[in-house]
Amino acid sequence: MIFVTGATGYMGSRLVRDLAARGRQMRALTRRGADLPCEIVRGDALDSATYAGAVRGCDSFVHLVGVSHPAPWKEAQFRAVDLVSVREAVKAATQAGIAHFVYVSVAHPAPAMKSYIRVRMECEGMIRASGLNATILRPWYVLGPGHQWPNALRPLYWIAEQIPATRDGALRLGLVTIEQMRAALVRSLEYPAAGLRVWHVPEIRSASSTVESACARP
Repeated sequence: MIFVTGATGYMGSRLVRDLAARGRQMRALTRRGADLPCEIVRGDALDSATYAGAVRGCDSFVHLVGVSHPAPWKEAQFRAVDLVSVREAVKAATQAGIAHFVYVSVAHPAPAMKSYIRVRMECEGMIRASGLNATILRPWYVLGPGHQWPNALRPLYWIAEQIPATRDGALRLGLVTIEQMRAALVRSLEYPAAGLRVWHVPEIRSASSTVESACARP
C-alpha cells in the first residue's frame, strides 16, 4: 500500500494512474474529492493529525506537495507549504513505521532560485534526521504540458555536456520530462532504498529508461 500526497497535482495525478495501471494499491491525500483510481483520504497536508490514521498500514509514502510554479519571490510560500508539509509528512511516516519515503526535491547548488533550493535542502534535512529509508529525487526542471519553455535551451545543454569543465553541471541541471519523472518514481517504489538514496538527473534518466525498457518487452 502506497500513501501519496499531492496526488491531484502535475506529477501526482499522473503517477497515481501509472501505479494503478501496474496493479498497485494506494491511498491519496486530497483536501476535496478527486477522480483518482485509488482510495481517497480527505485531509490537510499541512496538518498530519488530519490524515495520520490513514498512513498506518502503508508500506511507502510519496510526498509531492509543493508550491506550484516556483519563483524567487515565493520564499514565504515555500516555507508555509513545502517546509510545513514535509515536516508533517515525516512525522506521520515515522509514527506509522513507513518502510520507504519518497520525496521530489530539486537539483542543487544552482545559480538561480536560491530561496527555493534553500527550503528544499531544509526539507531534505528533516528526512535525513528522521532515519527513514528514503529516496530523494533531484530534478532541475520537469518538461511537460504547460512547462515547455526550457526546450529552447537544449542546444546550449548539448554544448555544455561536451565540454569537460561544464559537463558535470550541465548533467546535474539537465532537463527531464514528466514521463521520465513518472517512470523514475515508479522505479523507486519497485526497488525501495535501504538507508538514504539520492537520484540526480542522470540517475532519474537511467531509472526511467529501465522502467520504459521493461514496459516495452513483449
